[in-house]
Amino acid sequence: MTLDGKTIGLALSGGGFRATLFGLGSLWRLNEAGLLGRLDRISSVSGGSILAGLLAHRWRRLDFVDGSARNFTAEVVAPVRALCDKTIDVSAGIKGVINPFKSAGEYLADCYDNHLFHGATTRDMPDPEKPGEPRFVLYATNMQTGRSFRFRQDMLADWKLGMARGASVPLAQAVAASSAFPPIFSPIVVETDPAAWTEGEDIPQLDQLRRRIVLTDGGVYDNMGLETLVGKVDFVLVSDAGAPFEIELDPSETPLQMGRVRDILIDQTRALRKRWLIDDFTAGRRHGAYWGLDTQIDDYAYPLAVAKDTRITNALAQVPTRLAGFGELTEGRLINWGYALTDAALRRRAGLPIAKSIGLPVPEAPLDKT
Repeated sequence: MTLDGKTIGLALSGGGFRATLFGLGSLWRLNEAGLLGRLDRISSVSGGSILAGLLAHRWRRLDFVDGSARNFTAEVVAPVRALCDKTIDVSAGIKGVINPFKSAGEYLADCYDNHLFHGATTRDMPDPEKPGEPRFVLYATNMQTGRSFRFRQDMLADWKLGMARGASVPLAQAVAASSAFPPIFSPIVVETDPAAWTEGEDIPQLDQLRRRIVLTDGGVYDNMGLETLVGKVDFVLVSDAGAPFEIELDPSETPLQMGRVRDILIDQTRALRKRWLIDDFTAGRRHGAYWGLDTQIDDYAYPLAVAKDTRITNALAQVPTRLAGFGELTEGRLINWGYALTDAALRRRAGLPIAKSIGLPVPEAPLDKT
């Protein structure tokens, strides 16, 4: 398979810092293969948006040679790992509870801005009208319309509300909205000028809905952020660190059961999207590759794989969905697992003739021994 003249899109799923680190491993392998600089469109949800937001913020600093950024470690790996080494969900959650004038979601946005974005806005993201700059799409979910809400460099958009071309919000707020998992960090409220919007549907109170937009985690609607890729690019690549759905022996029989109901609904939607995408790959209707946190790398039957299935790799699927530090060893293993699965998927599923891997990027976090 050749990529000559083909467009490439990458989706980075949700899953808290687990997804951020797994996705970082995926980006690491894409960069090493000379594909990072060739991406045309990058979509993201929740924990994936933390990584995508930082990548967008640092894109113009990256020193690309043949599609590979020579300063990738300094500009992307180091700041992402520094953030993921912290536990920010507890402190932001507590502050939001004790301060009636500021929400946990606003504290979360402050944290992202302090550590990653430093006042940047969505308008500062790469401009796809310029050579070598991809389209970034950060997804949240609009609680009012029940649809996905998109933050782009050139607009804000919702299928029902329409498009606010030229509108911009703080990049930290966009990432916080995408990763505002309910009920702690949700909702994030974005205020805009209704006059900035065009198109949309003829629905009641449209100006009110455009003026004060109430958002929650992008994973509530689409935990892989696929909508903006399908039909827009020739190659679809998906890095999915969503947690496998767990059987629950004794579900709550109180109103707390609604949390379980929510999880079932989200998992069903995710499973349908995944099955549909893989069926399209298998039938040849689309080209690309999917790799997930609970993928069995041995299923690729790839003799040059840089890792194998072990008790350690199986356990990574149980890392909780939190914005919390998991310790250097687990963090390094998540990066290595994302890297290893990306390598195998690109070769065996996408059929791309990429250069052989030079080995796991975090050697101090082996996947085959404790």
